[in-house]
Amino acid sequence: MKVARVIGKNEIIIEEIEQPVPNEKRNILVKTEKVGICGSDRHILHGTNPLATIPRVVGHEVVGIVEEVYGESKLQVGDHVVVEPITPCGGCYACKQNRPNVCRNLIVFGVHEDGGMREFFTVNEKQLHKVHYDVPFEKSVLIEPLTIGAQATSRGDLKDGDTVLIQGAGPIGLCILKYAKLSDVTVFISDLDESRLDYAKDQGADVALNVKDLDLVEEIHKLTDGEGVNVSIDAICMPKTFELSIDVTSVAGRVVVLGFDERPANIIQMPITKNELTIVGSRLQTYQFKNVIENMENHKFDDLNLVTHQYDLNQVKEAFQFIDEHPEQVKKVIINFN
Repeated sequence: MKVARVIGKNEIIIEEIEQPVPNEKRNILVKTEKVGICGSDRHILHGTNPLATIPRVVGHEVVGIVEEVYGESKLQVGDHVVVEPITPCGGCYACKQNRPNVCRNLIVFGVHEDGGMREFFTVNEKQLHKVHYDVPFEKSVLIEPLTIGAQATSRGDLKDGDTVLIQGAGPIGLCILKYAKLSDVTVFISDLDESRLDYAKDQGADVALNVKDLDLVEEIHKLTDGEGVNVSIDAICMPKTFELSIDVTSVAGRVVVLGFDERPANIIQMPITKNELTIVGSRLQTYQFKNVIENMENHKFDDLNLVTHQYDLNQVKEAFQFIDEHPEQVKKVIINFN
């Protein structure tokens, strides 16, 4: 079978390996249907993901069909499934606090172990969630990114009537937007790209702000009568946007940070203490798959059409290159395996 493997900085190859066989530990053989390319996959390829190990088969936004089952299982051959990409240890402090997404010994599919950019893979059934046959794979491949949105909004503790700022109208920003709008909140979203902002408006954003032409802090305070937003979520993940998150947030507000940027930000203590802000990180997801799948099967995300480009496995180099060279044209690129 064919796999796409990152073997070094900016080096990804297609190679032939033997098809895996399910066993007691990894009891399900999955035939891959589609894999979404995420920013973290690009960071692995470019050598800028500090958590990944290489060589590595990337890909954690993965949907497929159960091909073979070893022993007894709740899954059956032919089931459509999506991969939950985390394997926690179950024994560390985070796991005992019911937060396996930040397990001390966390293994992430496609980051610490080989992921989904291969024609077949074996995995323990605990990492698979069944998706109704009526949901097309072009939709179900968005389930994992939507869990990131679900987690971010959960960490922001959104309440009906809140005002929310999302910095960044890329795929993750849009997934956060879709989850935020499941609540009765007012959402401001900012970006530098007008076409992304137009799409965000189509997806339910109340106000779209092009920060190329305005001062974000000044505009947010104008729009909220000087209060600031109750929840600020940074989906751009740069030191400057982290700083802005603090500046735009109201008294008793919440700031949600998704970034892994290791550069320091210039954060002042005064507004944090004076306004008693809550600043939280949001990584991966905690028990969000069931909720996202239910919402998708109930047609809550029917109008979310993030997939803009599709390539087959043999074109994986071209797919990564296109994203790098034409980011303004891309929402989500997926690799097809059928």
